Amino acid sequence: PLTDDTVHLVDAEFLAALPDGAIVVNVARGRVADTAAILAEARGGRLRFALDVTDPEPLPAGHELFRLPNVLISPHAGGMSTAMLPRVARLVRRQIDLLLTGGEPVNVVLRS
Repeated sequence: PLTDDTVHLVDAEFLAALPDGAIVVNVARGRVADTAAILAEARGGRLRFALDVTDPEPLPAGHELFRLPNVLISPHAGGMSTAMLPRVARLVRRQIDLLLTGGEPVNVVLRS
């Protein structure tokens, strides 16, 4: 989880302690890894990175991480499994029920 204790847990010091050629995989939260530290190591080619999440999220078009040959950026779509459709159906039903009874929907990301 992203907490005060995990923000930039993977920083320059952490990365420097890894052996040459190591692969760093971040499937946690983007801010767990310090993007500037990742860029410093990736530019030099010492480490490789597979990033399912980034900071910022999403990365802006043209961000340097997209151009580095030792960085793989994958879409953050970990929920796509056979178990997802029933969960989505339950969530949609819950949202409809909440709205019909004057309640507030859950999991709202942006409010206008």
